[in-house]
Amino acid sequence: MTGAAQADIKPAKSALGQLASRGVSVSGAPYESAVNALTSQAVDVTGIQSFGEFGDAGNVVLNFYVGAFATITSVDWNVNLTANDPSWLSELTLAFGSSAGGDGVVFNPGFGDDDSGTNSYSGSASLVDLGLSFQVGADGILRLEFHEGFDDASVNPDGVWNSGNVTFGVAAAVPEPSTYGMMALGLLGVAAVARRRKSA
Repeated sequence: MTGAAQADIKPAKSALGQLASRGVSVSGAPYESAVNALTSQAVDVTGIQSFGEFGDAGNVVLNFYVGAFATITSVDWNVNLTANDPSWLSELTLAFGSSAGGDGVVFNPGFGDDDSGTNSYSGSASLVDLGLSFQVGADGILRLEFHEGFDDASVNPDGVWNSGNVTFGVAAAVPEPSTYGMMALGLLGVAAVARRRKSA
């Protein structure tokens, strides 16, 4: 049975704003230029285990460089999950947001599937259409934390993301008009220096 586009996607709880990044890894090009800016960030979730509620020390946290002040515009998913009894598939959760916390989204691909076992889920959502798009910070880091909606203390891990990918749509930050003006002045200055050197 496949749950198509039934995921629960909502604004991050205030807890996201209380945590700084505790990332395990950072991937992606560290200094993307505007010409080579990312348009998406695919994350292979194969084998990621789900342990505690948001903020628990044992949770898997991943960081990806998507560009300073980039906007996360969409999420697409095609995943296979297992919830160990008595945990439910609807409890396997992914919170994603900026590294500083605050802005972000809580995503439950198995939303409504209040059973243990294994199931596959796929779908996509425009965060822009839902009013949930957000910008990462100046560090350009998109922070992901895999966690449980409810920690069942009798099992460890509560669940596993067996396979699949979650892909985030990314829109590069657009420089302010004043930035373009500063860039133009800088280029004029370089041109003036080059002319002086050529005439000398």
